[in-house]
Amino acid sequence: MPPANWQSIAKMIDHTNLRPEATPAQIIRLCEEAQEYGFGAVMVNAGYIALAASRLEGSDVKVGAVVGFPLGATTTAVKQFEAREALRLGAREVDMVQNIGALKAEDVELVKDEIRVLAGVVHEHGALLKVILETGLLTDQEKVTACLLAVAAGADFVKTSTGFLGGGATVADVALMRSTVGTRAGVKASGGIRSARDAMAMIEAGATRLGTSSGVSIVEEMQENAGN
Repeated sequence: MPPANWQSIAKMIDHTNLRPEATPAQIIRLCEEAQEYGFGAVMVNAGYIALAASRLEGSDVKVGAVVGFPLGATTTAVKQFEAREALRLGAREVDMVQNIGALKAEDVELVKDEIRVLAGVVHEHGALLKVILETGLLTDQEKVTACLLAVAAGADFVKTSTGFLGGGATVADVALMRSTVGTRAGVKASGGIRSARDAMAMIEAGATRLGTSSGVSIVEEMQENAGN
């Protein structure tokens, strides 16, 4: 069942600004909006983790960071370093891009081993690991395989997309991911979620997190619909 009120849905939103042209002032505003609207987390690039962590200190909003973003094509050692640095700077959630090429080449051991290494680093710090599948580049069977590998390797969430490589979250993909992971992991829908209708459709399909840069307008639309 979807959450009953806009406050519960706001908690599911990762308020996101991963644009390369993002300025410090925009990241500060992102953090202010996250506190004002009750979002669960902000998602930022590594260069802004410390800034976001300082602005959100003492609040309920977590800082999330991306690793291997947006291509997923760096080495495991590089992703491991990125994750350690993100956690050192104050991130409490890490969204890593899986090795997409390795998955498509059916090198399942590489994909799984890399996620297992990152899960070990992240969980050592009491943080959460989300694995970005980049569903727009995968067949349905590859999506299923990626979900199973991520869960087997210890990921806390599987996530649809970076939002940078074409395509984005679809209801069909979220439903497929949820049916594959069951209750063993969360499902984060990300990419192209811009309205309350989009958000509710993803939640009804099985998403437990929403990655979006449109969180403010989504929540304001829900508040208006609720008559608040």
